[in-house]
Amino acid sequence: MTGGVLVVGASAAGLATVEALRRKGYDGRVTVLGAEAHLPYDRPPLSKQVLGGSWTPEQARLRTPAALSALDTEFVLGDPAVRLDARARTVHTAAGRALTADAVVLATGLRPRTLPGQDGLAGVHVLRTLDDALGLRADLAPGKRVVVVGDGVLGAEIAATVCAAGVPVTLAGPQFAPLAYQFGSLAAGLLAELHAARGVELRLGSAVTGLAAEDGRVAGARLASGEVLPADVVVVAFGAAPATEWLAGSGVLCDNGVVCDSRCRAADGIYAAGDVARWHHEGLDALLRLENRTNATEQAVAVAGNILGEDRPYTPVPYFWTHQFDARIHVHGTLSADAELSIVEGDPGAGRFVAQYRRGGAVTGVLGWNMPKQARLRRQDIASRVCRGAS
Repeated sequence: MTGGVLVVGASAAGLATVEALRRKGYDGRVTVLGAEAHLPYDRPPLSKQVLGGSWTPEQARLRTPAALSALDTEFVLGDPAVRLDARARTVHTAAGRALTADAVVLATGLRPRTLPGQDGLAGVHVLRTLDDALGLRADLAPGKRVVVVGDGVLGAEIAATVCAAGVPVTLAGPQFAPLAYQFGSLAAGLLAELHAARGVELRLGSAVTGLAAEDGRVAGARLASGEVLPADVVVVAFGAAPATEWLAGSGVLCDNGVVCDSRCRAADGIYAAGDVARWHHEGLDALLRLENRTNATEQAVAVAGNILGEDRPYTPVPYFWTHQFDARIHVHGTLSADAELSIVEGDPGAGRFVAQYRRGGAVTGVLGWNMPKQARLRRQDIASRVCRGAS
């Protein structure tokens, strides 16, 4: 392949880039290179509907085969990228392909972090891909003891799904409550109460440092205190890192992601989108990397426009959501545990409220608990601040 646009990563960001290019009138050659054999699928349902069994793998697909065909795009799947020559805009693959394009979009996402001794140990899982979700689902059964390592969004979602499926589960991590470092004591405390009330055993406040094993299978998760939490299945979900190892020596700067300018451009003709991109947000005057589904789509649209010469900075208001049991939590902007918090609508005791987070007198974030519309309206103060910074 030569010429056109090459998208590395058959992900939500990768697919959104292709769709935006076509919507904006680009009729040149487009190729999508994917490490997995699957057509593009959505990741948020993996820890919820797919893991819980209410969705089949096909229901997680982002588009039907017919819709993908209409994009007039070549999908090269099951062949990971292994090397990039940024100057030549050439990507080399594990199968020996050399793909050269006028513009290359890096959308390779994240790789899960792991614990020492995890590799090759039966009963230990991560959850990043569709195959990961199906493998974990197959390993769950009533009576098995499950430990989820990680008290962030993904770990809490997995624990909620496993618990709702009737499998005993323990959630372990260093925070005093799920997402405490981000949400602060009020919302995180409510989340802990919700999990405990639904049957999740919380073993928080102590990091998991390793695993215990017997005859090649996991037997437990070892805490920093030395205590071992017995387990038949362990899910390691304490974070992920940008998938940039293959870019070593490429000529592209990587530092907690692919470092880009405000146009999401990493080098001449090289762009990045989604979880792997760390770009200069002009509104916040800072390098920012966001790991969420909404950003993957919005950033892809910005990248497509800049490839076609629009020359516009990407200045979104950060946003993510999480669903755990009957809590629907939507977050706009940036939260921090030490921010000044005020309830501006609803009542935490009633399970419906909107909280504002302030630093230095300015609204930096909004959290809506079962009040998505009201939270979205409250993001206006954050949006005006970002727009003023970008002007």
